[in-house]
Amino acid sequence: GIRVRVEGQHHLDPKQSYVIVGNHRSSLDFIVNAHAFPGIFRFLAKQELQKIPIFGFVVRKMCLIVDRRSAISRARSVVVMKQNLAEGYSIFIYPEGSRNKSDEPLGMFYDGAFRIAIQTKAPLAVQTLVNIHNITANGAGLLPGTVRVVWEAPIETKDMGSDDIQGLKTLVEEKMRMRLKS
Repeated sequence: GIRVRVEGQHHLDPKQSYVIVGNHRSSLDFIVNAHAFPGIFRFLAKQELQKIPIFGFVVRKMCLIVDRRSAISRARSVVVMKQNLAEGYSIFIYPEGSRNKSDEPLGMFYDGAFRIAIQTKAPLAVQTLVNIHNITANGAGLLPGTVRVVWEAPIETKDMGSDDIQGLKTLVEEKMRMRLKS
């Protein structure tokens, strides 16, 4: 009884590598994210997800793993993300860092995804999942309904520098908040 309606996918070129950012409200998000993107991408995932039975196997195969507590692991993950982008993969990063379990539509955004997009000059693709928290009953189960996946036109980062991280982060947050209100 769960349907997915994708909007704005025409903005994306399946042959282009992107740094993709999206809001993160449920454990179902990664399945919807994968369904809605026309190209090939890899998630950036926290190391703890590997420990979940069965799901951990999927994480090891599909994701770039980072130990967020280790500066060395974080630095290695940046190198691996850059390599994957150069090889034609897109990279999906949740800018909130973890699943947003608050009553707010979005959690606080970290700089990492925006820094990677600017450093690699990769376009930033913004995806917003609308209504996912109702479908997942805020973590209590699954309910029938439609999840809207909305893609914005990619944001070019080729002329941006580190001074633009905060502005880019604010722009993306505003776009997501606008979609979540509709």
